[in-house]
Amino acid sequence: MSETLSAWGTTATFARPAVGKDGGGSELGPKNTYSDCVVAEYIWLDAAGVTRSKTKTLSKKPVSPDDCPMWNFDGSSTEQAPGSDSEILLIPRALFKDPFRGGDNVMVMAECVTPDMKPAIGNHRAACAAVMEKYGALDPWFGIEQEYTLMKPAKYGELSTVPLGFNEDGSEPAAQGPYYCGAGCGFGIGRSIADVHYAKCLLAGVKIAGMNAEVMPGQWEFQVGPCKGIEMGDHLHVARYIMNRVTEDMGVQVTYSPKPMEGDWNGAGCHTNFSIKQMRAEGGYEVIEHVCKAFGAVAKEHIAEYGEGNEKRLTGLHETCSINEFKYGVADRGASIRIPREAWLNKKGYMEDRRPAANCDPYRVTSRMLKTTGECMSKPLDI
Repeated sequence: MSETLSAWGTTATFARPAVGKDGGGSELGPKNTYSDCVVAEYIWLDAAGVTRSKTKTLSKKPVSPDDCPMWNFDGSSTEQAPGSDSEILLIPRALFKDPFRGGDNVMVMAECVTPDMKPAIGNHRAACAAVMEKYGALDPWFGIEQEYTLMKPAKYGELSTVPLGFNEDGSEPAAQGPYYCGAGCGFGIGRSIADVHYAKCLLAGVKIAGMNAEVMPGQWEFQVGPCKGIEMGDHLHVARYIMNRVTEDMGVQVTYSPKPMEGDWNGAGCHTNFSIKQMRAEGGYEVIEHVCKAFGAVAKEHIAEYGEGNEKRLTGLHETCSINEFKYGVADRGASIRIPREAWLNKKGYMEDRRPAANCDPYRVTSRMLKTTGECMSKPLDI
């Protein structure tokens, strides 16, 4: 099965490499002017899963990812290839409007592959696509709550260690409590950045669903979804890229560290809401519980896919369950998996896995969740 869609923000064919209908230099060469061309910002993930990008002129506006040519970059500068064989190929996978340049200009979410068309270091999209295809009949939906922390600028090339809202003299601000969904000077810290990011995501075609201030000063959350299958990873990575660009323009840093501040401060997660069609149907609550139990049986395998440094966040405090424990419950934000009260009342709906860290790769998280679900759905319900 392959999937080809042409609307903004949707995913291209993932069962084969896109070859690109734009002729690149061969079409640009004869032109007397480039005034009717468009600009494409190619986005990809480096070896550490961090977004990178570079810019290319296209001879005409693309209407699907397959209209965009394959490209390449120096993988030796991103720890994805040796200098002696440095080229990593960029395969266009999802197309978005460019909210920074406007007009007909685009952003291209690309997949990194080696010259023999194998996934490059840091590319977990290919494996995710295979799982989504294998269990596509389950019609998986995802929605991710991306928490992040805005940081005061550091020296060029260095990562900041001081969140917005923390005092310059090193003393801590007032304790947590008034910042969550707060408003006003000293409470909604960084709102202008969150607002610009929200607007840019909407312009781009990212399926952003909401945002709010979080528990720690300078900490915010945006939600992306519902997204179907592989598009969850595409949309979240583009939303992260847009955040990186917005904070660049506004002179602050953003971190997706799961525990940006030690002590009595909340960490940052990437809560992942998930359902399959059987959960959304009448009587789906039994399926939700069946899947929750299956997740518990492979809890360690899931944690391994849920981000780096998560042990500092999953302590059993600050609205988390211990990394060494697994439990699920209705409306329980101290559980590994929260079942929304609405799902319990309606006897159908979705579940929320609260374990993924803010720095997780959504391709790894969503594929692991669907893999476990697909395997357990081939067995009788455990109720």
